Amino acid sequence: MEPHGPGSVLFGCELTGSTKSYTFKVDEEDDSDHILALSVVCLTDGAKDECNVVEVVGRNHENQEIAVPVANLRLSCQPLLSLDNFQLQPPVTFRLAAGSGPVHLAGWHQITHREDASFEEEDDMSEEEDDMSEEEIAPVMPAKKQRGKQ
Repeated sequence: MEPHGPGSVLFGCELTGSTKSYTFKVDEEDDSDHILALSVVCLTDGAKDECNVVEVVGRNHENQEIAVPVANLRLSCQPLLSLDNFQLQPPVTFRLAAGSGPVHLAGWHQITHREDASFEEEDDMSEEEDDMSEEEIAPVMPAKKQRGKQ
């Protein structure tokens, strides 16, 4: 999916000394697939010349919470970092682990409706299963008959 395709909505949040974290989550009842593609993280007006470390807090493959630094920004040398549509699956929390910001994160919230995708996949799968079962049965039946004649 293109980062700004028809199922994409602009996303943005700001981390500051007083609001050090932001959690991006979707309704658990929602049947759609959601991806957050981060484009850029940057210092905004009022930032001091100090290290601002932004972490992403999520879950690993063992469902354990992990915090991973994705940016270390400083006004005098690295005020902005392109994240090239870094894809995350919600829920995910962004945390200002060091510094006072303000740091702005921007990207795209990509939404794929499961019912549309699964309907097409089910049709394709059932046709493939039918084809495979016919192919499997045809060679097996004559093979059994030949063994019986010998």
